[in-house]
Amino acid sequence: MSTNCALAIAIQAGVPILTWGPPGVGKTASITMLADGLALPLEVVLASIREPSDFSGLPVIGEEGVRMEPPAWAHRLARAGKGVLFLDEISTAPPAVQSALLRVVLDRVVGDLALPNRVTVVASANPPEQAVGGWDLSAPLANRFCHLFWSLDTQGWVDGMIGGWSISDLPHLPSSWENSIREKEMLVAAFVRHRPHLLLQVPKDEGQAGKAWPSPRSWSMTARLLAAAESVLANEDVVATLTAGCIGEGACLEFLAWCRDLDLPDPEDILANPTYFRLPDRGDQAFAILVSVIAAAVGRLTEERWSAAWRVLAQASEHGKRDIAAVAAKRLAAARKPELSLPLKEVQEFAPLLQKGGLM
Repeated sequence: MSTNCALAIAIQAGVPILTWGPPGVGKTASITMLADGLALPLEVVLASIREPSDFSGLPVIGEEGVRMEPPAWAHRLARAGKGVLFLDEISTAPPAVQSALLRVVLDRVVGDLALPNRVTVVASANPPEQAVGGWDLSAPLANRFCHLFWSLDTQGWVDGMIGGWSISDLPHLPSSWENSIREKEMLVAAFVRHRPHLLLQVPKDEGQAGKAWPSPRSWSMTARLLAAAESVLANEDVVATLTAGCIGEGACLEFLAWCRDLDLPDPEDILANPTYFRLPDRGDQAFAILVSVIAAAVGRLTEERWSAAWRVLAQASEHGKRDIAAVAAKRLAAARKPELSLPLKEVQEFAPLLQKGGLM
């Protein structure tokens, strides 16, 4: 059930998903039911029998030169304006086809046709040792996906056989869910600042390189999925599944443990009472708090919240956290609106830095 919930969240968040599991476990049937439950058109493309030109487009000579014509399924998704492109059996696609899929998965571009943002790419794969003519996924293709692993729920299968197959209680993201993406990006940035070696870890083993691992791209996907999961109050198992699916289990365990240990205050409480707030001595905790406050202020920037954020930064600088506060100050200054005046007393501490960066 947690896998279905995670998959539904990722589809709505527009993050490409790759579902792993042995043959016959029900990946294709579940994805079909999920698309139906989310009212999304579904196009199924069997990657193993396709040619690279099925994704990069067929050259067609026209009056303006040669264009790369996409297949009919891409046109149908473009006309619908939303949907799921399901790439089945992707682990049996040869390397040339995998290379052609790179732009499809990352940019949603098929030939010369850009698919709408509300089209999400979902793929399924059997482990190479269980696939006929299976291949390890290339590292560039694997790192474009959130990897979800399918487990067989015996009781769920029995219930389905007896009462019929359906997926209910799917989470539906609210229209405002993207508002918190920036906050989650700040949280991820605070962690990577604390654990810089986890920004990029390309596995040396080819098999592991075809799964989830940390990179700037997969950390960005993590932030997006954290915002989406929070908007529907997803439980810890779902959050862990989505996070591990992007950056791998090792980095996921470190990141979630760090988040639990932070005990961050509500940034809105700090903006409401900036004078009485004091940063903790712990550096990574202080940095995470400051970037969350700035993200909250920038997300709904008014004169009052603008001034309050600068007071928080000034206090942080006065209490020995000048380097940390300076990073947040650049982000706040860059978000300034023309009608907002600079609070000279609070900004004075950061004036040389902001002038150097062309922000003053």
